[in-house]
Amino acid sequence: MAEVRVGFVSRGDPESVKMVRNLVERFRSRAEIVVEPETAKKLGLPETKIEDMDVDLIVSVGGDGTILRTIRRMADPRPILGINMGTLGFLVDVEPKDAVRTLERVLFGFEVMERSRLSTHLNGKPLPPATNEIALLSASPAKMLEFEITVDDSLLESLRADGLLFATSTGSTAYAMSAGGPIVDPRVDAIVLVPMAPFKLSARPWVLPAESVIKIDLELPEKEALVVIDGQNVTTISKKDHITISRAEKPARFVKAREGGFYEKVKSKLA
Repeated sequence: MAEVRVGFVSRGDPESVKMVRNLVERFRSRAEIVVEPETAKKLGLPETKIEDMDVDLIVSVGGDGTILRTIRRMADPRPILGINMGTLGFLVDVEPKDAVRTLERVLFGFEVMERSRLSTHLNGKPLPPATNEIALLSASPAKMLEFEITVDDSLLESLRADGLLFATSTGSTAYAMSAGGPIVDPRVDAIVLVPMAPFKLSARPWVLPAESVIKIDLELPEKEALVVIDGQNVTTISKKDHITISRAEKPARFVKAREGGFYEKVKSKLA
């Protein structure tokens, strides 16, 4: 068996760093291992930036936020195996007690699941791709915005709302679900549009084809909004700005670690 190259990232808290230490010590004789700088410093190990990791897979020790931050740092995301040191987490499949057993199995080969991401352009300039969702929110609490939304150059909706969410199938179980959107099986390649507190009864969530090109314009003058990507990257926009959302060129990639499917995961996480 050829030596597997494994990258490690962590949330940075003592519990997650301890887990990385244990896994590195256990598997360093069987795999070529690199560790991202923040964790490596705490362990006294050589540092490798995430964007420089030329590895077969990355082990992310933390929660969904750790995985999202890791994916955002890579131009062409490597497969990620998530060990759950957080709370709910839909992107992290492995519980700490199963980490060693799972990595033992993965080192002999693993299946990769690709998940579409969303590309966002603001006035033609790219913003970071979204693995979960793009949120358009009012910059002022309790102030509604008016949006005009077109899909493939056809007007979909003009509406007033507190905001809009555009989610991938992967992100349908995150912010979009909390805002009243549908749960979408990740095998369905789609974009979920969820109006947030819309000011008309007919405004409902939409499930759009993943290859759609969506354009959004703010219609109300002198009001600012925020574009928030995966809860991490924030950009301010106003009436003069134009947003285009489409499928990103490079997908996110995940190591399949669970024997059960998506429906079993939903039941176990949301029971």
